Amino acid sequence: MDPMMMLAIALGVVGAAGSAVAFRAGRGVGRSAELDARKAAGDTAEQLGKRIVGEAEREADGLRKAAVLSGKEEAMRARETWEAEARKRRDEVERDEKRLQEREGVLDRKFEVIETRDKDLSRRASDLGRKEKTVEERQAELDKMVSEERRRLEQLAGLSATKAKAELVRRMEEEAHADAANRLREIRDTAKRTADREAKKIVALAVQRIAAEHTAEITVSAVSLPKDEMKGRIIGREGRNIRAFELATGVDVIIDDTPDTVVVSCFDPVRREVARLALEKLVADGRIHPGRIEEVVEKSRREVDAGIVETGEQAAYDANVHGLHPELIKLIGRMKWRTSYGQNILQHSKEVAWLAATMASELGLDVAMARRGALLHDIGKVLTHEHEGTHVQLGVEVATKYGENPLVVNCIAAHHDDVPHESEVSVLVQAADAISGSRPGARREAFETYVKRLEGLEKIASSYRGVDRVFAIQAGREIRVIVNPESVDDARMQSLTEEIARRVESELQYPGQIKVVAIREKRAMDIAR
Repeated sequence: MDPMMMLAIALGVVGAAGSAVAFRAGRGVGRSAELDARKAAGDTAEQLGKRIVGEAEREADGLRKAAVLSGKEEAMRARETWEAEARKRRDEVERDEKRLQEREGVLDRKFEVIETRDKDLSRRASDLGRKEKTVEERQAELDKMVSEERRRLEQLAGLSATKAKAELVRRMEEEAHADAANRLREIRDTAKRTADREAKKIVALAVQRIAAEHTAEITVSAVSLPKDEMKGRIIGREGRNIRAFELATGVDVIIDDTPDTVVVSCFDPVRREVARLALEKLVADGRIHPGRIEEVVEKSRREVDAGIVETGEQAAYDANVHGLHPELIKLIGRMKWRTSYGQNILQHSKEVAWLAATMASELGLDVAMARRGALLHDIGKVLTHEHEGTHVQLGVEVATKYGENPLVVNCIAAHHDDVPHESEVSVLVQAADAISGSRPGARREAFETYVKRLEGLEKIASSYRGVDRVFAIQAGREIRVIVNPESVDDARMQSLTEEIARRVESELQYPGQIKVVAIREKRAMDIAR
């Protein structure tokens, strides 16, 4: 073998052996280091555990001390609360004991009073017993005397006690009826002498101070034309102008042979006024065609609406009524174009307001409330064309809606006796309404209705027994009944007039009031020869 190769092999073996020795030496050092590290880590963990345990013990000790301290504080608060409640209950018990002691004292005093009263009652009872015995003895004696006197009277009069009693009762009833009728007549005569005189004076004063002129509204308005040829322009080609005008205004335009005049007809006075005003403007302008007609009608309608508001404000000013709602002002203004039995409602309402205010002033009542209730009492008549219901119901609804005083609402509701009167003011409004509506010339009435009312009055009065003749006078405002003096006495006359008046109220419809007068006359005649 080559020496170099052997040297190489030897060096390789030595290197391998050195590597093995170095590996083992390194492995031992590594293990030693690992053991040292493990030992150091164990010491550190033990120390950390001891430190954590110590800190936990200190923290637990602190928490225990805090819990003990909190418990002590809670116990102290609970004790203080209990002591406060105990003091409160002790005070309440003391107060209850004091009240009980006071009540016991009051009861003791009451018992003493009751005992005293019992003694007095016992003494009085004994006295009453003795007196009752004495009264019974005297009553027995009196009954004996009465029976003896009755027997003696029966022997003298020849009548039994029952018959005498019945005769006495009959005579007493007749005398009582006669006395009651005479007394009633005297009371009514006295009341009439005092009340009628003052009432007539107040009403006469109110009527004399009011001198309002009334004009009856009609259903047509005439429009004057500058020349008769204008009628053709109003009609237009194939009638287009007149049709457009009637459609825009809701009225009927009557063109006849009357020279230089065209008639506007409508049952709604407001629409008729708008049409009249628009037609006058068209005639004055000369330009008449459908477009122009609509423009002028709308302008006229605005002018009439403004005039309605102005009229309402002026009426409220004339009647001295303030603070009315704007819608109520408009309704008052529309009264100018409304009529009732031919009487203008606005003038009628103003007149009623003046009359009611005058009478309220004389009687010392609320004048402002009387004016207000009277001015608004017929306001529902403006709404009857557009709404269902009577003018009283509509008036109450609109007055309530716009916040009027309940007394004013009652004036509206009670002026036809639909509901009871709640104040003297509503009675005055009703009286003023009757005065304004029933005075001569205030309202137009159909002849047939007038005749039927007179016939109804005479028929009702003639249906009673003992009535000879009946006369309806004063245009149906008074009915005079002539009775048979043999069949009807003075006491019956008063009840007869009341019965006739009540039947007239229930069976007939009439404005104002009707007076019923009964006349009884007995004549005796002889001739001296």
